[in-house]
Amino acid sequence: MKLLVLEDDKDIGEWVRDGLTRAGHTVDLVTNGKDALVAATTRDFDVLILDRMVPELDGLSVLKAIRAAQNTTPVIFLTALSDIDDRVEGLQSGADDYLSKPFAMTELEARVAALGRRATPSATPEVTKLTVGDVTLDLLKQTCTRRGQPIELNGKEFRLLEALMRAKGRIQTRNMLLEKVWDMNFDPTTSVVETHMSRLRSKIEKPFGDTFIRTIRGAGYVVDAS
Repeated sequence: MKLLVLEDDKDIGEWVRDGLTRAGHTVDLVTNGKDALVAATTRDFDVLILDRMVPELDGLSVLKAIRAAQNTTPVIFLTALSDIDDRVEGLQSGADDYLSKPFAMTELEARVAALGRRATPSATPEVTKLTVGDVTLDLLKQTCTRRGQPIELNGKEFRLLEALMRAKGRIQTRNMLLEKVWDMNFDPTTSVVETHMSRLRSKIEKPFGDTFIRTIRGAGYVVDAS
């Protein structure tokens, strides 16, 4: 997804940008409200991530101006203003989510992914088949083939492969896959992703003697046509 981040703290801004980039997103970072408003109203983004206390034009005013312009792009407030009144004010002004500082990058990734999924169905036609390279998933029949040969996958293996193929070329973190396949936001103790990934690879790669799912060390997993 293409994301806009408004954050005036240099260290936090770069950390957020780098973390979301590693998660497979394209991130534009701006440091003041005026630049954020111009970017949000002249370019297309999937999700806007706004701090509230920023120079030139505060984040709440940016949001109100965006909504007044009939821009419905999902917005997450990412701010140190964490009192209940601040949260209510932000949500009533048109924000879709509100995350207080300090925060975990994994939670921000999960919330961005959730908003992206919520906005996607009305914007894109229904897809019935996914093809990446020589692998094809039939989403209606729930079948998988590679080089014309059928591959038997259980339900979770199918959903795991589907999540990777829908994100073709973009890294999917462990936590993103936990949310998409198992509806879990974050569980540091579970190895369910690694276990199912190993089983999936034994079916999708081993019989063909090559690599289809690449592991990006310290980041996650990705598939692409290569």
